[in-house]
Amino acid sequence: MRYFIELSYNGSAYHGWQIQPTDISVQEVLESALSTLLKEAISIVGAGRTDTGVHASQMFAHFDTQVVFNEEQLAYKLNSFLPKDIAIHAIFKVKPEVHARFDALSRTYLYRITLKKSVFSFNNALYMKQNLDIDKMKEASKILFEYKDFQCFSKTNTDVKTYHCDIMKAQWFFKDDELQFVVKADRFLRNMVRAIVGTMINIGLGKMSVDDLHTIIKSKNRSEAGYSVPAHALYLTNVEYPDSIKLND
Repeated sequence: MRYFIELSYNGSAYHGWQIQPTDISVQEVLESALSTLLKEAISIVGAGRTDTGVHASQMFAHFDTQVVFNEEQLAYKLNSFLPKDIAIHAIFKVKPEVHARFDALSRTYLYRITLKKSVFSFNNALYMKQNLDIDKMKEASKILFEYKDFQCFSKTNTDVKTYHCDIMKAQWFFKDDELQFVVKADRFLRNMVRAIVGTMINIGLGKMSVDDLHTIIKSKNRSEAGYSVPAHALYLTNVEYPDSIKLND
C-alpha cells in the first residue's frame, strides 16, 4: 500500500528536508521513526526539498509498506515518538501510482518581514530597519506573471532540466506588524523564493528600479538578481493535489 503523510515542521534545527550525508534532516528523522514503529525499513518521498532552516506548515510525503496498521493510531504514535518540532497531521491511503512530488499541482510559500523590533519574532521573521517602498514592491510582483523562465532566481549547478515555472500568485500584504509575501506556483527552483524576495527588497530600498526586474529575469543570470534573504522567515504553507489521489476504502 502507498500512504501519504501530512506534516508540519519547524526547520530551525534541520539541514533542510532532504537526507544529508552528515547533517540531520527532517526526512531522516521521519524515516527513522516510521521504520521503528512499523518494524521495517521505510523510505519516504517528500513533495519538495526545503532548504536548511526553512519551515513547513504543510508538507506531504509518501511511503510504501506491506504492514497493516490503523492510520489514526500510527499518526498518534508518530507524534509521541517524533521531536517537538515535527508534527503529523494525517496519514491516508492513496492510489499506488500517486507521487508526492510529481503529482502536486502547486506549492505556496510565505515570507515574513517584521517592520518593528520584536522579542518574539526574530527567530521566525526577518527584521527590516530600513523603510521600504511597498507600492514599488507590489508593482514589481506583478511583473513575475509575465515570465516563465526564472533561471535568474535559481541556484547555479542544479540538476533541473528546465527553469520554467508557472507562477499563479505573487502578492505583498500587511498582517499586524508584518509585511508578508505569498507566492504560489506549480514548481519552484532551488533558492527561488528567497532570491525573489531579496530582489523585491532591493527594489523597495531603491537599489533597483521596478523596470530593472524585466532586465534581471531576461538575463537568466543569478548574479543580476538580488541577495537571498535568510531562510528562517520562509514557510512552505500549502501543497495542492487532485482530489483523485485518495484511495477509496
